[in-house]
Amino acid sequence: MDNRGQASAEFILLFGGIMVVVLLAIHMYNTYMKDLSGEIASREVNQFNSELNSIGKYFK
Repeated sequence: MDNRGQASAEFILLFGGIMVVVLLAIHMYNTYMKDLSGEIASREVNQFNSELNSIGKYFK
């Protein structure tokens, strides 16, 4: 029996499982951020952008 082959196959399956979990987490986070962006009032976003622009002049 080749135990190294079995260990490699188990490692590949483990890595694949971890990748699936990471991709699902990224997808859920992306969906959450899209939903969250709809809840933020545009007035708050405009105020934040103007604050950033006023601070940005100090870094040019």
